Amino acid sequence: MLLKDKVCLITGGTRGIGAATALIMAAQGAQIALVGREAHAEAIELVRQIESLGVKAALLLGDMGSPEDCQRVVRETVETLGGIDVLVHSAGGAVNGGLLSLTAESWLAAFDVHVHAIFHLCREAIPLMKERGEGSIMLISSAAGVRGVKTNVAYQTVKGALPQMTRALAYEFADDNIRVNCVAPGIIRTDFHKAMTPEAKKHNLDNRIPLHREGTSEQVATLIVELLTNDFITGETVSIDGGMTMRIA
Repeated sequence: MLLKDKVCLITGGTRGIGAATALIMAAQGAQIALVGREAHAEAIELVRQIESLGVKAALLLGDMGSPEDCQRVVRETVETLGGIDVLVHSAGGAVNGGLLSLTAESWLAAFDVHVHAIFHLCREAIPLMKERGEGSIMLISSAAGVRGVKTNVAYQTVKGALPQMTRALAYEFADDNIRVNCVAPGIIRTDFHKAMTPEAKKHNLDNRIPLHREGTSEQVATLIVELLTNDFITGETVSIDGGMTMRIA
């Protein structure tokens, strides 16, 4: 798939990995619909940067934990930009707490944003992609969905569901020329990790990451764009974590 003139919807698209992905796709000629919770200064500046590349951009506001908002942002993408060819679900954040400390509300909310949103977004978007004869969908898992850690049980569980959801959707819609892939980032320097202590960062670099450095949003974004555009890859989850999950601790 060539991205020129394609319409791409990116949830969680106003910061971090989503924003970096939007800029790379726009540089390749894609029209971009960004979904965020609010029209903050970073989001407005990102729209300006995208438009400066000579393509259209739309900022859509919504909570991806809401089924109605998931459905609405797909419809608004079509109304504003004329269709939908690519869907990237990058919305979501940390969910802290182990089994005995996590609230039931936080557990359910994690599924709403990270898993249930995909169901609602895809139910709205895939029929439109089928009409266009192709489509490409990207889900964002995590190293925490591949290997176990001692806390954040909800986050690990929802991220662990995404590789299987990727396989299920990829197989179901392969005959429609709709591809579904997933990336599993490790420790990426975004706001997600802004609360990390210097001691934790040193431990990661010294002991957890074989390449002894953190990743960047741009590095993840280049992988996302490759998987979105390579027409012979579907149903795959690709780790990008400096080697963190490939070795025995």
